[in-house]
Amino acid sequence: MKYVLTNAQMREADKFTIEHLGVPALELMERAGNALFEAAVSLAPTGKILCVMGGGNNGGDGFVCGRLLLLSGREVDGVLIAKKRSHECELNLSEFVMNGGKLHEEIPENDYALVVDCLFGTGYTPREDERVETAIRRINALKKRGAKILSADIPSGVCGDNGCAYYGAVDADVTLCIGEIKAGAVLGDGLDHSGDILRADIGIMLPDFDCEGNGYAHLLEDSEIGALLPRRKRNTHKGSYGRASVIAGSLQYTGAAYLSTAAALRSGAGYTALYAPKGVLPYFMLKVPEALLVPLCEGEQMRFDEEVLSSVPQGAAAYGMGLGVSEEVARGAEYLMENHQGTLVLDADALNSLAEYRAEELETIFQKKGCEVVITPHPREFARLTKREVKEVLENGISLAKEFAARHGVTVLLKGASTIVTDGVRTAISATGTAGQAKGGSGDVLSGVIAGLCASALQGFDGACAGAYLCGRAAELATREIGEYSLAATDVIAYLGRAFLSVTEHAHERGGKH
Repeated sequence: MKYVLTNAQMREADKFTIEHLGVPALELMERAGNALFEAAVSLAPTGKILCVMGGGNNGGDGFVCGRLLLLSGREVDGVLIAKKRSHECELNLSEFVMNGGKLHEEIPENDYALVVDCLFGTGYTPREDERVETAIRRINALKKRGAKILSADIPSGVCGDNGCAYYGAVDADVTLCIGEIKAGAVLGDGLDHSGDILRADIGIMLPDFDCEGNGYAHLLEDSEIGALLPRRKRNTHKGSYGRASVIAGSLQYTGAAYLSTAAALRSGAGYTALYAPKGVLPYFMLKVPEALLVPLCEGEQMRFDEEVLSSVPQGAAAYGMGLGVSEEVARGAEYLMENHQGTLVLDADALNSLAEYRAEELETIFQKKGCEVVITPHPREFARLTKREVKEVLENGISLAKEFAARHGVTVLLKGASTIVTDGVRTAISATGTAGQAKGGSGDVLSGVIAGLCASALQGFDGACAGAYLCGRAAELATREIGEYSLAATDVIAYLGRAFLSVTEHAHERGGKH
């Protein structure tokens, strides 16, 4: 399992390894520098190398890397962008110079095969610093001239906790995370700056490593998702795989209902039913022939009808997509949370309506819930629901999602460049997907997929993890053929089958459940 750590968690792991396991800090720095050396040689087998260092332990790692490169016969320049240096960094700076390393105060305008970026690592604090910003610009300029960029831990300028690049950041070809993957490398702007993300195991141990609910997020992979999907036996029937109910749509947003229903049909449920206002149901005739069409209410907009909502079968239900923001939609969400049996996915207008019309009663509504609830907000929707600023959600997504999930006993799926899924104890990050998904309808597809997965087999947290991962994988597969510009939500649905196949084949190879 690939753990994803914040800066503070990584510092605690370093401290635990040094103080409790007795591994000296200098030894860890030597191991980290050696891992960087091996990555540097792999990335640039020939040519001159520039190592750019800060004054902390990340800089010390860079000096070790530079020394090892010199000892291997490579031509190496060094640049130190720091006025203060840690003791370990100072020692390895001296070793670098003693072995013939050239040290510059500014980045030379030479041609290099590789730049090793060791300015900050997890020690970066977002701030305006002209010297640092100049160094980052010059490193990126060297890349434009043909140099490869290897960043240690995280590209300089990217916040290790949230992936935000406030004042510009290094555009790495490869980011080598020392010990564990840093959260900032797989969140936000980090995805655009990190390049290929690799991990170097240098013997750093995590406190409470074997404890359930240790608080560490992890990165979802094919093997985990494949293992979640149970084998479908030959001797079964549609009743064996549950019911997915999609409660969605209005005259203005007929597409949302279609996308959610079509996605649910591709995601494993034995039965799929679309509940939509009676006035818009004719639009779906023969559009989704496998789905049952059920009148939700009279007219073309959502009207709360307890009798109809009480008839939604036990199983998984997705509610809110394209219903519009209204008191009626809020009443429906409140009713379903209290009375539905199974898993309830609340998306889009369900969340916006609760935030708008039930803001003062949210605590009570969540306390009274009688079913498993998954909420799937994007940052702005989550900000409305939690009465926070969007900027705060972007900067503290993992902690805020965990806090909300634990407080209200729900699974939170917070959408973004990477998707955060947490039930308050377990936290997972899905980094699958492409920029092509930044279009209307992607969230509707995701809600339908989660409903289909939860209807057929999975609990809410697992269904949310698998849904986010598989939608991202489907987008990746589609993008290979049609590109990001032309990708549409319907393309993601069309490629869902291949996405499921890709992870179940992986489970076959590893001897999983399939």
